[in-house]
Amino acid sequence: MIRELAEFERELEFCVIEEKDLERDGFGTNPKFKALIAEWDGRSCGYAVYFGYYSTWIGAGLYLEDLFVRQEFRGKGIGIALLSYVAQTAVQQDGKFLRWEVLGWNENAIELYKSLGAEFRDEWKSVFLMGDAFQRLAGRSS
Repeated sequence: MIRELAEFERELEFCVIEEKDLERDGFGTNPKFKALIAEWDGRSCGYAVYFGYYSTWIGAGLYLEDLFVRQEFRGKGIGIALLSYVAQTAVQQDGKFLRWEVLGWNENAIELYKSLGAEFRDEWKSVFLMGDAFQRLAGRSS
């Protein structure tokens, strides 16, 4: 489903993670994320991936990396159920918020998030440093 999400987001070429990395990072001795799989009539229909996040302005929360529901299962409340579970998890961990990103063209998701009372911070830009540029910076010493 991760590749399905990448394809839906029109960025399949950027989905380069390998299964062994997901297994190690999510299910190994030092998990870096948690994953939920939603089922409908015994079929996997969606998923959420999240991990701890800390804001120096707000405190602890969770970052929702992925929220995906397969097309044929949309409109059944599965996405809201996944979001609700992640929010409940944050509350149980004394978290104060959820944070995630949405593509500007994904109007259905934006409307859903607005209906839930989500706040959009359009003035902030996501920043990624990857590949050679990441390696060059990591190789610098002070």
